[in-house]
Amino acid sequence: MADAAACVDCSQQELSNSTQRSTTTAQNPLDPSTFVPPSSSIAPSITIEFCDRCRWLHRATWVSTELFLTFPTPALKAITILPLNAEDTAGRFRVWLFLDGKPPVLVWDRKVEGSFPELKVLKQRIRDYIQPGKSLGHSDK
Repeated sequence: MADAAACVDCSQQELSNSTQRSTTTAQNPLDPSTFVPPSSSIAPSITIEFCDRCRWLHRATWVSTELFLTFPTPALKAITILPLNAEDTAGRFRVWLFLDGKPPVLVWDRKVEGSFPELKVLKQRIRDYIQPGKSLGHSDK
């Protein structure tokens, strides 16, 4: 598992050479109340933020595929996969849920939770917001 402060594959040289600037203010990487969600105009939708230097694209696309198979349109209207490549986003893997007229919900953060999401738990958390009472079959057991 990657260190909470940096990616396994991100060297300090890559971190210092990063040209992309963060648009956020000071964030505590372990305090979800300081996290700034990306924006989304479609609801309900999911945004998956991930560290591109950690090579987590495959994991992000796998999670998005599983979520679309479990919550097909209109339950979820969009899933955005957002690669990040800045110093302050090293090691990031976050799943955000956007609902009409409500603030974004942080469903999962790898650093806060201490691991990548188990799909069973992730699906249950999302279901509780967008389709309470829906059976997830084997994911509910």
